[in-house]
Amino acid sequence: MATGRSPTNIAVIKYWGKRDEALILPVNDSISVTLDPDHLSATTTVAVSPSFPSDRMWLNGKEISLSGGRFQSCLREIRKRAREFEDEKKGIKINKEDWEKLHVHIASYNNFPTAAGLASSAAGLACLVFTLGKLMNVKEDYGELSSIARQGSGSACRSIYGGFVKWCMGKKDDGSDSIAVQLADETHWNDLVIIIAVVSSKQKETSSTSGMRDSVETSPLLQYRAQTVVPSRVLKMEEAIKNQNFESFAKLTCADSNQFHAVCLDTTPPIFYMNDTSHRIISLVEKWNHSEGTPQVAYTFDAGPNAVLIARSRKTAALLLQKLLYCFPPQDRDLSSYLVGDKSILGDAGLHSIEDVDALPAPPEMKIPDQKFKGDVSYFICSRLGAGPKVVADENQALIDSVTGLPKGV
Repeated sequence: MATGRSPTNIAVIKYWGKRDEALILPVNDSISVTLDPDHLSATTTVAVSPSFPSDRMWLNGKEISLSGGRFQSCLREIRKRAREFEDEKKGIKINKEDWEKLHVHIASYNNFPTAAGLASSAAGLACLVFTLGKLMNVKEDYGELSSIARQGSGSACRSIYGGFVKWCMGKKDDGSDSIAVQLADETHWNDLVIIIAVVSSKQKETSSTSGMRDSVETSPLLQYRAQTVVPSRVLKMEEAIKNQNFESFAKLTCADSNQFHAVCLDTTPPIFYMNDTSHRIISLVEKWNHSEGTPQVAYTFDAGPNAVLIARSRKTAALLLQKLLYCFPPQDRDLSSYLVGDKSILGDAGLHSIEDVDALPAPPEMKIPDQKFKGDVSYFICSRLGAGPKVVADENQALIDSVTGLPKGV
């Protein structure tokens, strides 16, 4: 039995569109930031036993089918690379050829909403591949692991590393060069603070998979973006990250998010991932950035309405939180559950109680100062850059009962 924990990641240069559906090969390179796994991550336990009659998987306590091609690809590729395993203390020895015959039980848990545009599949599939690899004693080659994770969910390949990560689209037909590489680790630029506005934790109407397929088939803007815009943007983004140039980083991040959603609108039929609340958050950030004369915050939206806001410093993040809570106060007046993750940011923003939120002045850049949108944001998450996957050594934290072979509590 092995347990691992993998972070989610948010793309700042977006992946949208595949050149090969089966192998999940993208039409362009993409770049992401890995989020702190304490705040957003998937935890997965994988158990193996000769008594298991078939492969089974549970996600957040509910059994799901493993028959899909993506899960099967990950299982097949890891089994192919499995090596002999021995635990003398427990008296267990598994030969290389035995792994093919043994069935696995997989239990996975996300500590954030699934399928709501927060890259839950990226965390989940990266965690599955990483943990299976640990269980089956697969050689540690993160590039190769990222290539296997990619076959489960494209953006999962970027969750194999921490910090800033680039997914190289690759040129080869077999996809062997379509892998993730780390541009810089999570300590490289640790001034950055990330605030996520969870506008909706509901599952989205158009899945990323079907949305991408429609865009590739019908959007002329997607082809132009992939061939002309993204290659130069990727180079500029790598430079901005290397030099910690926030102005360039923010401008590129916002522009790429907006272009991705423009591609969605250019698709037939058009795809709407953002909603009015998403647009209000963009407007708030744009007006503030403009009034300061230089970007304070970058925004980016994946395939969903949730805003990922990257502040240049902790001080800026505290000011951003004041503005957000003025515009989007909590529905039930409970501040402690309205901001999760790194709650200490509330203290930095001088917000110790709901009365402090009530007393906030209107942001000076707002045209109509009294406009408030109570209940439009479900909650906020405060996070930062984080590390890649880790083994969870404490057996008490395993999600599977070692006696029954079933998820704990099932």
